Amino acid sequence: MNKQLALFVFLSSAVFAQSRFDGTWEMKMDTLQFSRAPEQYLIDHGMYRCLSCVPKVDVKADGTDYKIAGHEAYYDTIAVKIVDANTVNFAFKKDGKPAARSVEIVSTDGQTMTEEFSNTMETEKVNGTAGFTRVSAGPPGAHALSGQWRMDTVRNSTTAGTLTTFESIPGGLKISDGSQSCVAKFDGNDYPIGKSGHATIALKVVGEYTLEETDKRDGKVMTVARMTVSKDGKSMRVESSDKQRGGTMIYTAEKRR
Repeated sequence: MNKQLALFVFLSSAVFAQSRFDGTWEMKMDTLQFSRAPEQYLIDHGMYRCLSCVPKVDVKADGTDYKIAGHEAYYDTIAVKIVDANTVNFAFKKDGKPAARSVEIVSTDGQTMTEEFSNTMETEKVNGTAGFTRVSAGPPGAHALSGQWRMDTVRNSTTAGTLTTFESIPGGLKISDGSQSCVAKFDGNDYPIGKSGHATIALKVVGEYTLEETDKRDGKVMTVARMTVSKDGKSMRVESSDKQRGGTMIYTAEKRR
């Protein structure tokens, strides 16, 4: 293939990709499929440790806000409070403002766990529930939340947090998800997400119907996602690979407008 023809094919694919992705897409929560390493926690001797977090979190479980490093794209302090033998509250802040809250409730038999969460970083507050199954227990005497947990389900109570809007720009896209937006060209280069300076996005055209998105935090690749629009333009398959912890998340999004 000569250089002019190759350039024409690439530009044509880019133009088609832009037009196919334009609009607002809703993640269908009932299509979520998970394949990833379990969440792993340890609450013992008054300390909370998230062993599966990247980077790990290690703070006192006394309800006090503690500064943590490496998660600034989402939050910069965390407060962990033990409510009872089966329940733990979490509060997250960013720049001194509430960012998210959750309560983890372990069942009486210790084999399942429910997480009730809210995220105030979105334009519209996000509320939802996630369900987990125990993979392994924590050490004797540790809090019931200790051990490894596999996420099985997650449901938002509203559409907040499930919507993503794509808008064409010359040679790229503007992407908004309700909490922040970014503008990226189809050149594989890193472009900032929001104003924190910690998160970036890179876009590449893979084909007429598919885009590849690479998300980084502080220069490290966090996730790589492939988004493929159906030929009728009504749905989109998203497969996101976690490059730090391993595993994938797959779901279908439907075009709303």
